[in-house]
Amino acid sequence: MTNQSKIAKQIADLREILNEHNYRYYVADAPTIPDSEYDRVLRQLQDLEHKHPEFITPDSPTQRVGATPLTAFTQIKHEMPMLSLDNAFDLAEFSAFYNRVQDRLHTTAEIEFACEPKLDGVAVSLLYENGLLTRAATRGDGSVGEDITQNVRTIATVPLKLRSNQLPKRLEVRGEVYIPKADFSKLNQQAMNNQQKTFANPRNAAAGSLRQLDANITATRHLAFFSHGLGTIEAKVFPQRHTLQLEHLKLLGLPIAPYLETALGMQACEAYYQKMLQLRDSLNFELDGVVFKVNDINLQQQLGFVARAPRFAIAYKFPAHEEMTRLNSVEFQVGRTGILTPVARLEPVFVGGVTVSNATLHNMSEINRKDVRIGDYVIVRRAGDVIPEVVAPIKAKRKNVKQIKLPQQCPVCRSELIIEDAGIAVRCSGGLFCSAQRKQAIKHFASRKAMDIEGLGDKLVEQLVDSEYVHDIADLYHLPREQLMSMERMGEKSVDNLLQAVEKSKTTTLARFLFALGIREVGETTAKTLANQLRDLTTIETADVETLQSLPDIGPIVA
Repeated sequence: MTNQSKIAKQIADLREILNEHNYRYYVADAPTIPDSEYDRVLRQLQDLEHKHPEFITPDSPTQRVGATPLTAFTQIKHEMPMLSLDNAFDLAEFSAFYNRVQDRLHTTAEIEFACEPKLDGVAVSLLYENGLLTRAATRGDGSVGEDITQNVRTIATVPLKLRSNQLPKRLEVRGEVYIPKADFSKLNQQAMNNQQKTFANPRNAAAGSLRQLDANITATRHLAFFSHGLGTIEAKVFPQRHTLQLEHLKLLGLPIAPYLETALGMQACEAYYQKMLQLRDSLNFELDGVVFKVNDINLQQQLGFVARAPRFAIAYKFPAHEEMTRLNSVEFQVGRTGILTPVARLEPVFVGGVTVSNATLHNMSEINRKDVRIGDYVIVRRAGDVIPEVVAPIKAKRKNVKQIKLPQQCPVCRSELIIEDAGIAVRCSGGLFCSAQRKQAIKHFASRKAMDIEGLGDKLVEQLVDSEYVHDIADLYHLPREQLMSMERMGEKSVDNLLQAVEKSKTTTLARFLFALGIREVGETTAKTLANQLRDLTTIETADVETLQSLPDIGPIVA
């Protein structure tokens, strides 16, 4: 054997040892060597590869960091859409879902479900080709995500190479990236020590870490990954039960969440839910509920999908975290379509992982129904990413309170208010004359899912409108450089980047453009329907009500 062959074999042996220990540590949860021994083997491999760079391969355990920082993320179109799940918030809603499944399958027999903890993390897709990790993407809008391959390669629990002699030709694994609670606490402590801004919660920390342009920063964040499903599969055979598919992924070296179980019938599902609710606070990862999926893949296919979610699965959410605090005052905010929303200004209180000082009161009808008053002690609820809300006043503690009154005119532009929906909705009649509506319309137009004008943040939009430089969205495409340079925190580079982003936004899809316009009742799904069915702007502009109503999911109000 030549000297080169010996070195190549030595490198291969070291990689095999490290991959085996990675599997035992992260997947099997049964480490057989101490961390110091693992580090010693890794250093040995690093030294050899440094001396013999011709033997470095992309799947080597040493290749988790060190790539050149990106200037921007490229986009990836998902071969199969990454859909979100419908939610159930109580037993009645879960029961209704269970009954729908039985009805659609024309059976009264008990259904077997796969049961998994629902991690509060970031959904990602990993593509393996012939066993090697070739691509990783965020969920994005479900159809198109961002290429985060370099960052995902830094996650120790994501194998760069799968274990098996019979690997699928292509395998797309879907799962959740998260930060363990202990690592999240350390990350925030470190930020405080360095007088930096802390993260609101582990999910935000995971999302921010995944979107770092420098993978070396991501590598310091101690992200972790659990698999929970599959996208594209090109394999001769693959298990036809969801739980068996996940167990098979585990054999291939991919970690799956603990407490994967099956449950036959609704009572067994409810028992699993209650068990996980009890365990919730003792686990080292945040979870906000459990996921139930019909276990049989053939039955899943039979049940199919609706526009944005599978019919065979549901997320059964845990009760929201609630706390008590005082309601100090109420402000009425004007939204993009002119709707006035009462916002409670609260004594700051820590709820569900974040400090809350504002909460929605929804509308005057809800205020009257709940009988909430300024000065009341109130219960505040926060669930996941949902805006915190005032649930109810604590009337036993009520003293020196004032009624909440609707303003006589728009609090921003003084225009007349219009009462709609039997008094539930109150709308400012000012349209784009109202600077609040103008600001919200422009923020919506520039947002990521709309025209994606990077650099046009909320504060800059407010400055541009307040300075009278922007009166409508068309003005964004005629912004003079000198005016932008005069804005707060806008240096030469920031201005150039913004003008480039505005120019780039001129090339977009019809669906994004329609969504960006902010037409009432036209969300992402409706915008896609209009674009896919009518194909061009002229046809959409000239379509009559009957034509619009003939399209899927468009009723008389939208039309």
